[in-house]
Amino acid sequence: MKAVVVYEAGGAKKLVYQDVAIPELKSGWSLVKVKGFGINHSEIFTREGKSPSVKFPRILGIECVGVIEKTTAAKSLAVGQKVVSIMGEMGRAFDGSYAEYVLLPNEQIYPVETNLSWTELATIPETYYTAYGSLQNLQLTEMDTVLVRGATSGVGIAFLKLAKAKFPNLVVDGTSRDMTKNEMLLTAGFSDIVEDLEGELQTDKAYTKIFELIGPATIKDSFHHLKERGILCSTGQLGGKWYLEAFDPIMDIQKNSYLTSFYSGNVDGEKLNELLRFISELNIEIKPEKILKLEEIQQAHEYLQSNHSFGKIIVLV
Repeated sequence: MKAVVVYEAGGAKKLVYQDVAIPELKSGWSLVKVKGFGINHSEIFTREGKSPSVKFPRILGIECVGVIEKTTAAKSLAVGQKVVSIMGEMGRAFDGSYAEYVLLPNEQIYPVETNLSWTELATIPETYYTAYGSLQNLQLTEMDTVLVRGATSGVGIAFLKLAKAKFPNLVVDGTSRDMTKNEMLLTAGFSDIVEDLEGELQTDKAYTKIFELIGPATIKDSFHHLKERGILCSTGQLGGKWYLEAFDPIMDIQKNSYLTSFYSGNVDGEKLNELLRFISELNIEIKPEKILKLEEIQQAHEYLQSNHSFGKIIVLV
């Protein structure tokens, strides 16, 4: 099969498109024929050597959509069944989805019932599932004022679509470090754009809910813009920091407010199908920003890291 292998940490050129053996079936695992997957910032971090537990060579890829090719769980994962897989240690402890086939533990393969196209379905898993879980943890109401910190990201755009589909008149502002993207963000549906300059928001506005995608690098600053009894959901780590340093919960959490989070590893088939029903019932348009081929993985990584990226990038196999 064709796959993309990383032999050593480094830049996008370390992604090697080549022939490798199709994984052999083993007890408790099933072989999935990959139809598509999204490109994620965490895969860039891993490629750069910023995931200490990951050993090279490795086929990256923390998500995929496809069909069961061979199985050791015929009752629950029949051959031909349409499936989604997210996270676990996929693309980290074992080879992931940057390939024509991927061998996965049965417990992290989720059958789905949907009429969405492969393009639409490949856009959803990590991005929309993360946005959907975060939306629930923020306990949104139609009376909220919301800030998405990291609005140009795939998860930021997905969150906007889900939130506005449920509450069409909801006020949702977005942040960007590149103010040349204002028009793109406003066209996408954001109410207003706030400049994020060197980790500080250039506004005096305060919000009842903040969706924090930059992460530990900016959480303390975000709390300065959260109203009393508001909720901040820290989901992303686009700022490149994994941990909160010198953080005093008593002093740094806005008075009488709440800090929560969402992790896409908190996943099961029921929640995934609930998301797919939510998208279908509200007629949400699912459209990636860019569609590439497996042999164009280097280009995909370079684009996601560039100042030009906006929304979700997917690969169709």
